[in-house]
Amino acid sequence: MSDFDLPLTRYAMSGDVSIAYQTMGDGPIDLIIVPGMVSHVEFMHESPGYTASLRRLSGFARVVTFDKRGQGLSDRVPGAPSLEQRMDDVRAIMDDIGSKRAALLGISEGSAMSIMFAATYPDRVSHLVLYSGFASSPAQRMDNYEEIVSERAKAWGTGMLIKLINPSRARDPNAVSQFAKFERLSASPGAYRSLALMNASIDVRPILSAVRVPTLVLHRRTDTLIPVETGQDLAKQIPGAKYIEYPDGDHMMTFGDVETLLGDVEEFITGHREIPSTDIERVLATVLFTDIVESTRRAADMGDQRWTHLLDMHDQLAKDLVEKHRGTLIKTTGDGILATFDGPGRAVRCALALRTASREIGLPLREGLHTGEIEIRERDIGGIAVHVAARIMAQSGADEILVSRVVTDLVAGAGLKFFDRGSHQLKGIPGRWDLFAASV
Repeated sequence: MSDFDLPLTRYAMSGDVSIAYQTMGDGPIDLIIVPGMVSHVEFMHESPGYTASLRRLSGFARVVTFDKRGQGLSDRVPGAPSLEQRMDDVRAIMDDIGSKRAALLGISEGSAMSIMFAATYPDRVSHLVLYSGFASSPAQRMDNYEEIVSERAKAWGTGMLIKLINPSRARDPNAVSQFAKFERLSASPGAYRSLALMNASIDVRPILSAVRVPTLVLHRRTDTLIPVETGQDLAKQIPGAKYIEYPDGDHMMTFGDVETLLGDVEEFITGHREIPSTDIERVLATVLFTDIVESTRRAADMGDQRWTHLLDMHDQLAKDLVEKHRGTLIKTTGDGILATFDGPGRAVRCALALRTASREIGLPLREGLHTGEIEIRERDIGGIAVHVAARIMAQSGADEILVSRVVTDLVAGAGLKFFDRGSHQLKGIPGRWDLFAASV
């Protein structure tokens, strides 16, 4: 899987209930992430930092994410599922992917089920990691919790969760809108209410002493949803548990000083941690992504031999034009290219020339450009600018070249023409982006 592909959603059967899950990476260790109260395995990739965090973990493990029964893309079920039923779902996923033994990473409410699973099936759990977890819900100490949940259920679907789990972004309207959509996709208001009230009754304290697998408890001191004292107490009650506390950050694991936290997870599970490279070359560049419009249909219509010949022509045209405009062809993608340029003007002119040349051989393109800092990784490139360019290309239509405002600002006075295409939300990229169509 490339840096630009997202994992496929598959289903495991837990009894007669379908459980949606995804896997990323092919490391020697299986790491199953048990989510908090609600989740959506596909839409969560829209959240900043989520996919990057999974990729970081997939550097040493096969990472499994899933939606518990009753939420996200898994089958809806009446009421709120018990911890025992949720354990069955994890076993079903492990059996479906052929996993004999796995490390569990329980997040928030998912920690209690992870604890119970590890105590019940120690032969199937190599390590237990608990982030912002609890043995008994803090809600048990709130006399008016049912009333609070009812009020929250009324606001479900408006982004109310952001104030609870990611308050540092609560004043960002785009972030609130994203959370609102996540709420609507992950569960209905009634399902949320049932889950919240069921979670309030969770208490696995009697079985903590039965946990015999290596355990790591992680908590942020400034977590406003689950008090840090809850994490401290949890670690004290699990035999031999290691506890790490972070000075700041929200309840969301993928927001804040994520690299330190994920490094601690890797070191605990594998015995070592990846040291971030300090000699990665970073440069400012204009990134060009192209894609042949309806390539699959065209290939089917033409047949393999003719299509291969046409692709070879396209690739040679692209190579020649990129070189002519002093660019670097990073790679062909099967039905397009990825290239970089040290000047945005040359990049736009190359895109215009490539559009004309491809049109002449009957292959209309969609193209996207963005200027930003990239990371040079041997024969490949990385960095947010690459992702932005790919997302901009995805917004373009047939025979259209879209660029970011950064590009138009940098080529002002160069004689290039652009037409406003409005403000867009780019998949997986925070904020809204003003896009412009390049023209001759």
